[in-house]
Amino acid sequence: MPVTVATWNINSVRLRAGLVEAFLAGERPDVLCLQETKSPVDKIPLEQFEAIGYRLVTAKGFKGYNGVAVFARGPAEEVAPMEMCGQDDARHCAVRVGKAVIHNYYVPAGGDVPDREANRKFDHKLRFIDEMTEWSRGLDGLHIVVGDLNIAPLEEDVWNHKQLLKVVSHTPVETEGMLGLMEAGGWQDTTRADIPVPEKLFSWWSYRSADWAAADKGRRLDHVWVRGGDAHVPGSSRVLKDWRGAEKPSDHAPVLADFDI
Repeated sequence: MPVTVATWNINSVRLRAGLVEAFLAGERPDVLCLQETKSPVDKIPLEQFEAIGYRLVTAKGFKGYNGVAVFARGPAEEVAPMEMCGQDDARHCAVRVGKAVIHNYYVPAGGDVPDREANRKFDHKLRFIDEMTEWSRGLDGLHIVVGDLNIAPLEEDVWNHKQLLKVVSHTPVETEGMLGLMEAGGWQDTTRADIPVPEKLFSWWSYRSADWAAADKGRRLDHVWVRGGDAHVPGSSRVLKDWRGAEKPSDHAPVLADFDI
């Protein structure tokens, strides 16, 4: 049976534990990768998830910011996390499921000013992508990358390409960096393989929009990639936009895909 992998920036796993529980009970992914958990590992409410068959395989986290975690309802083994840009800031963790290593990333958002000299956060983001690129070059075997990568690479991944060219997440230096990363590692964008351009496709909608669904001013910041084989099940990718409309939601929607691993 294919393995369903889900990625979701949950924007506080403790605040939205009930939402995660409902998602797991309703959608039943085999692996759930969360970003921006905003919680020390020992404070994650594991009992709620264990009661419906999900165990925490690995996690890194701090109170109030960053944080990544992977839950599974089948066999999965922890793989050592990486410290990106020389910082132990809870932006990567990984697990082995079958013959694949699944990497869960939370790429820095990059702040508001798209200038690496004036904005250290933006410089950090670009260095992070550079390190992912070099890491990708040396990979062997089957690897899956998921997470909030905080870049919408294609024109059809944002609500208005021209208006967002100077907005962090869609600037040319970021989109070119991501496309270079994908080329260096031989990564396949499984979501776009199944839902190709010219269809607009978003996974994030700002809390600032009074009626986010009607305005639909979104960006595709959350990704699922694969390299090293033909494990991706064609047509299996989906962005579950309805979860953005849940009570007290994250500003991101879950993204899922199936793999024969």
